[in-house]
Amino acid sequence: MRPHSLPHPPSEQSPDEIQTTLKDQRALAVTIYNNDRALIKDQREVRLPKGQCQLAFQEVSAKIEPETAILSNLTSPKDFWVVEQNFDFDLLTPKKLLDKYVGEKVEVIRIVPSGKGEGEREVREEALVLATNGGVVLQFADRIETEVPGRVGRIVFPKVPENLRARPTLVMLLNSGADKAQKLELSYLTEGLSWEADYAISLSQDEKTMDISGLVTLTNQSGATYPNAKLQLVAGEVNKVSKHSRSDVMGCALEIYDAKCDNMEEESLFEYHLYTLDRPTTLKENQTKQVAMLSASGVPIEKDYDLFGQSHFFTNSYGGRGEKLDISVYIWFENDEASSLGKPLPAGTMRVYKNDRRGSSQFIGEDSIEHTPKNESVLLKLGTAFDVTAHRRQTDFKKQPGAKEKEYIYDSAFEILLKNAKDEAVTVAVHEPLPGDWEILEKSHEFTKLASGTALFKVEVPAEGSATLTYRARVKL
Repeated sequence: MRPHSLPHPPSEQSPDEIQTTLKDQRALAVTIYNNDRALIKDQREVRLPKGQCQLAFQEVSAKIEPETAILSNLTSPKDFWVVEQNFDFDLLTPKKLLDKYVGEKVEVIRIVPSGKGEGEREVREEALVLATNGGVVLQFADRIETEVPGRVGRIVFPKVPENLRARPTLVMLLNSGADKAQKLELSYLTEGLSWEADYAISLSQDEKTMDISGLVTLTNQSGATYPNAKLQLVAGEVNKVSKHSRSDVMGCALEIYDAKCDNMEEESLFEYHLYTLDRPTTLKENQTKQVAMLSASGVPIEKDYDLFGQSHFFTNSYGGRGEKLDISVYIWFENDEASSLGKPLPAGTMRVYKNDRRGSSQFIGEDSIEHTPKNESVLLKLGTAFDVTAHRRQTDFKKQPGAKEKEYIYDSAFEILLKNAKDEAVTVAVHEPLPGDWEILEKSHEFTKLASGTALFKVEVPAEGSATLTYRARVKL
């Protein structure tokens, strides 16, 4: 329940604080989004007195968005409400403890020699903490010191300040309608929890099919541990209002690999997709974990060789012997049931492997994908071809004025030599991006108008042979 004004405000006297920790936890659900955000639903059983009390809900996320926190009473909702809530993220450290005692007195203990070979003795002195900027400054009765004096020394504090806590804590002033143990649920949004999909693809020896397995990589840098949580993942871009964030209270993430063959149930949720792990799992603080999401075998694939030109080729004269161009290698497959898939694929990285002649798996490339619904094609660029090469040469160029003012007509002729050192024939798709109004005047191969500004030639190159594409284009700009 959100904080709201009481019809009759309670007494200003602060009641004794009731503390709840993870030992009171009865259920926990974590829903993680793609944009470094998560929804936490933390159920705990806490004994509350009737009337006003102060509840310290400990061990929440250090990166909680406190304005999103909602506390609900699942046992006795009648006459239950929250008056005020505060998030204490100033955590207890030796430096913070010293900072809180600036202007206060502490006890300094040091170990000094007793003299005459009688060992050592402990000396206790009272000191006033003057400053802690870049080091501690202490005022004793007869001097000022900039560090704890003596060979071995320590500072003793009388107590921990009330506004300094060992763990992130949400403190709520609330009104309870019953004096008994009650089940409370705190739900809130937090930063510091994220997930992404990682896919491993293994190509068959003939490169006609593939096996694919999908892993979910979870990263927890929220400053809290989530034990035995019901885990759900939302695939899709959920809009988030930008705001200035607090400084981090976290350290670096610790990489831990924990992949298991679990099942994840998938369902539609609004304009997104929701994945639910079929077992509870623990997300430790500063941990990266992987769990299995999907797998499929014998998925048909196609391999493409693509050569991409540049639009400026057609408006300038290029002399010399031409230039060598890279041919990109792609594989693609259909994400449908006929291909043993047909599942929504969350955005992530697809890494592709193939066994060598000795049966050892070798990495051959990777590419990222966006969120891909079922019945869509997936195209992956794996790298540049080694055995299939291209050489482009401009064989003619003319520029003349057009019919309109400041209009020019460019006539260009090209020769593209394609060579194939493989022991099997390949087809190279030559993509030519022509600007303005264009037409192909002459050609050695047929082409397809792939888009308003793209001509696509498909050229077969024989095994251990070559093929030459020639054409003349006219461009009006």
